[in-house]
Amino acid sequence: MRTTRPDASARLSRARVGGAIAVDAVAVIAFAAIGRATHDGDVLGSWGLGLATTAWPFLVALAIGWLACRGWRAPLAPLRTGVSIWLVTVVGGMLLRVLSGQGTAAPFVIVATLTLLLLLVGWRLVARLVVRRASTRVSRPTRS
Repeated sequence: MRTTRPDASARLSRARVGGAIAVDAVAVIAFAAIGRATHDGDVLGSWGLGLATTAWPFLVALAIGWLACRGWRAPLAPLRTGVSIWLVTVVGGMLLRVLSGQGTAAPFVIVATLTLLLLLVGWRLVARLVVRRASTRVSRPTRS
């Protein structure tokens, strides 16, 4: 019996999606860690629960954002994917914070909105520039 192996482009695509999800998750966790360090001075809290308590609403909303906008179709797209994921992450994260009895003071909402915009859309803009630059180098003929 013959098994089919995914071709190189399929593996690259899965790696790109997995990498994008990982970068987004790290960005959300970094946002939560920086916020805790700034306000509490204790990032992890007792047994890491402090960071988990702060991050989980945004991580859940991030996952919902990925599903809602079908982020796997264009994981590096700053506008189509990045902005959609950012909006769902901010709005969903704030709603989950309210439902779980956590605070949503106006200054926090503003800082979270701007910081997550920078993190979730910003890295995609940088990645887009890097990919474009690399592709133009490959397509240009070399001079001897």
